[in-house]
Amino acid sequence: MYYTTDYASPVGRLTMASDGDNLIGLWLEGQKYFCGAVKERMTSKNNLSIFDASKKWLDRYFAGKKPAVSELSLTPAGGDFRQEVWKLLCEIPYGKLATYGEIAKKAAVKMSKPNMSAQAVGGAVGHNPISIIIPCHRVVGANGSLTGYAGGVGVKQKLLELEGVDMTGIFVPSKGTAL
Repeated sequence: MYYTTDYASPVGRLTMASDGDNLIGLWLEGQKYFCGAVKERMTSKNNLSIFDASKKWLDRYFAGKKPAVSELSLTPAGGDFRQEVWKLLCEIPYGKLATYGEIAKKAAVKMSKPNMSAQAVGGAVGHNPISIIIPCHRVVGANGSLTGYAGGVGVKQKLLELEGVDMTGIFVPSKGTAL
C-alpha cells in the first residue's frame, strides 16, 4: 500500500508519497512525470512519521536552513543508472551548482565506464521522483542555462535563489526542449 499527503510550499503545492516507512516521491503540482514512479494506487494519509519528518525537513529548507538529505529515509524507484545519478545529485552542496557533464563524468567513474552521456544524465535527473530533497534543481547546462527541471524553470530559479546561489552567468534559455 502506498500513501500520499500534501505540503504547501513557497513554490506551490507538493505531493509526497510513501510506502509507509520511506519517502518514495515528492512532486510539485503539475510537474512533468507527476507521480510517475508510483504505479500502484495511493491512499491519502497524513499521519505517517516519514511525512512528518519530510515536512519538518522542508520547513527548515524553505526557512533557509541546510537540512541534510541523509536525515530522511528515501527510496526512489528507478534502475541502477538512475539510482547512481540520484546519489550524485545528493552530493551537490546546498547553494552550489553542477553541470550535467560533471555528473556524467562522476557517474562514468562510479559505474566503471569509459564515459557517460550528459544527455543520459539529463534524462535521469529529469525523472528524479523526489524533487527538492534530491536536489536536481542544482544541475545546470555547461553554459549556465537553467534547463531540465520537471517542475518548471521558474521554480528551479526560485529554489536556487532561496539557496543563495550566485546567479551571475545563469540564464533561462529562450528556446529548448527542456523548458
